[in-house]
Amino acid sequence: MNYINSLIIKTALFIKSHLTCLCPAYFAQGNLRNIVQERCKFTAHHDTVILSLSKDGRRNSSSPGFTLLEVLVATAILGIAVAVVLQLFSANLRALSMSEDYVRASTKAEVKMREILDDSKLVEKAYSDMTDDGYRIDVTITEVQKDRTINIDVKLMEIDLIISWVKGTKDKSYALRSMKVIKKEI
Repeated sequence: MNYINSLIIKTALFIKSHLTCLCPAYFAQGNLRNIVQERCKFTAHHDTVILSLSKDGRRNSSSPGFTLLEVLVATAILGIAVAVVLQLFSANLRALSMSEDYVRASTKAEVKMREILDDSKLVEKAYSDMTDDGYRIDVTITEVQKDRTINIDVKLMEIDLIISWVKGTKDKSYALRSMKVIKKEI
C-alpha cells in the first residue's frame, strides 16, 4: 500500500507539473489529488505498467527503455530508409532486365548480320524472320551509290537489320546497318 501512495503522489506531481497550464483554477482547488488517487488505485489493481517518476514529476533518467515518441521517430526513420532502399533495388532490377533484353537482341542481330555478310552473292531484297523466342528480324539489302560504282566492277550493298520484340506492353527495337563491297556479275 505504501508503494501505491508513493505512486499516487508521483503521478499527481507529474500531472500537476505538466498540465497546470491547461486549467490553473481546477488544480488550485485540490480536486486533482482525489482524481489521481482513484485512477492510480484502479491502475495498480490491474497490474498495468506505470512510469517511474522522480519527486519533481519527471521520468528518471536512469530508468531503462525508450519513450513512445523515441520509438515512433525511430520507426518512421527506419520506414523511410527501407522504402528508399527498396525503390533503388527495384529500379536496378528493371534496368538489369532491360539491359538483358538489349544484350540478347544485339547478340541475335550480330549473328544474323554475320550470316548476311558471309554471303558472297548478295542481291537486293527485303525479308522478315521470326525467331523461336519472339524476336522479329527485318532485313533490307539495297545497292547504294550506283552512279559512283558504274565504271568499276564492284557494287556497294547496304544491309539494314532491325530486330524487334515486345516487353510487357511496349515494343522495343534495335537496329544495325552495315555495308559490303561485292563483285559485279557480268
